[in-house]
Amino acid sequence: MHYHLVIQLLPIAAMPIATDKLLHNIVSRLRLRHLPLLLALEQQRSISRVAAEMNLSQPAVTKALREIEDIFTTPLFTRTRNGLEPTATGTAVLGHARMALADADALGRELAVIEAGLSGRLRIGAIPYTARAVLDAALAYGLNRTPRISVLVREGTTDELVVALRQHELDCAIARSFYLAGEDIVQQPLYREEPVLVVPSRAAARLSRGGLDWKRLAELDWILPPHHTPVRRTINTMFALAGVAPPLPIVETYSVKPMATLLRSQPHVITIVPRSVGAELVELGDAAMLPFSLSWDLPPVGLMWRRESQENELVTGLAAALRQAI
Repeated sequence: MHYHLVIQLLPIAAMPIATDKLLHNIVSRLRLRHLPLLLALEQQRSISRVAAEMNLSQPAVTKALREIEDIFTTPLFTRTRNGLEPTATGTAVLGHARMALADADALGRELAVIEAGLSGRLRIGAIPYTARAVLDAALAYGLNRTPRISVLVREGTTDELVVALRQHELDCAIARSFYLAGEDIVQQPLYREEPVLVVPSRAAARLSRGGLDWKRLAELDWILPPHHTPVRRTINTMFALAGVAPPLPIVETYSVKPMATLLRSQPHVITIVPRSVGAELVELGDAAMLPFSLSWDLPPVGLMWRRESQENELVTGLAAALRQAI
């Protein structure tokens, strides 16, 4: 019996040629002005609505989209019953478009502050329960330099800040460390805090008598973080472990100012916050911390930034300053 070996020669060169053409198109033909149009199409899902938003004719928007798709040699959107939907290629392009526009905006604003005599610009994200000493150190890092740094501080939850980091809208974030950040995010733990119960000053003596009674406390008017946050989930777990149903809050907020207002005006309110936030509420007046020892399993607060080939010197300098402050 004879066997014949058949070797099929595949067009190996076809793939590099196609890739080279695509790269050439992106480098030579793609323009920054194309990107806002793509993001508008993603948001509006309609050529007519984008035309109205950008004060263009529908044929002009259609022509521009065709030119952009010709650059990428494939459709970026498909028409569906719900409007335009990004293709797989379109989704990838849109992700990079957002980062490119964020980088362009950051560059423009950084050049403006340098022209004004400052040495640069640093965009910092911070969770609402950041310790005051850490925020003080972060701001002092920029303002005490010569020349000064322009500092932007944006507040949000850890999830929101990590998304903003990945979309190049922030340079770093002071947020709760988490274990699945991904290889693109560097995390440096800074500190861990215990929780405290805070009530109006006039109610502190009465609520301090006896032991810690979660059932009695659950009947008070609670101020709690929004339901989707790690702190809220952790507080609910604390009640569950005590065999008590978590209370329904009268107000949901992460902000210190509304908490302080409610502690002054409402005699039966209570909240649970990190100790540094509790101390801040006490300083604002008419509030007291109950003398009960509590614990939770929230991860530490740390500094996060993108892992890139070229380190941002302002971010690494901030990391060193925060380590020293803590």
